[in-house]
Amino acid sequence: MSGQRINLRGQLRAPLQALLIGASAGGVEALLQLLEDLPADYRLPVVCLLHVPDRNDSLLADLLARRLQLPVKEAEDKEYLRGGRVYVAPAGYHLSIEGDRSFSLSREEPRHFSRPSIDILFESAADAYSEYLAAALLTGANEDGALGLLAVQRAGGLALVQDPADAQVPTMPNAALALLQPDFLLTIAAMRLLLAELDAPPC
Repeated sequence: MSGQRINLRGQLRAPLQALLIGASAGGVEALLQLLEDLPADYRLPVVCLLHVPDRNDSLLADLLARRLQLPVKEAEDKEYLRGGRVYVAPAGYHLSIEGDRSFSLSREEPRHFSRPSIDILFESAADAYSEYLAAALLTGANEDGALGLLAVQRAGGLALVQDPADAQVPTMPNAALALLQPDFLLTIAAMRLLLAELDAPPC
């Protein structure tokens, strides 16, 4: 597989195998805008982590399922990621991706006052997918996700950040920009177009 590449806006890159999206305050509307046009035959698994209260009645998966063309479900412990699905991190648990591309849930202490933590998801996925991963950090009111996105980039993955001027709450994108230069800094509207290109088959 190492010889195959996709042409992504002039860059020859490894074909992607997963897409992660992290957000906090303002994230529900941003996720809907970003994902609602993805076609039913989208190839990649999409994993969404939104900071939600620590309780078991998160309605995010149901909300997304009503608006998206792709099937949506909450991620389950030991479940293997499958293409063409949108997974939502459950409330009250950290979500990690293991080396065998399965989910792992844990109740470790919150990070950045958040459980689930975007950093933990991104860092674990960087280890599991390395250059075959794309991760996007959107609107949010704390610094969770910045270190995780840096880990994704250092592992060879693709780092996407919402333009702070386009974010409902710019703290999270600004924290990422203080640590790294993303591969793409985009408005949600522009990122929607890029997501279609991320799904391109290898050359």
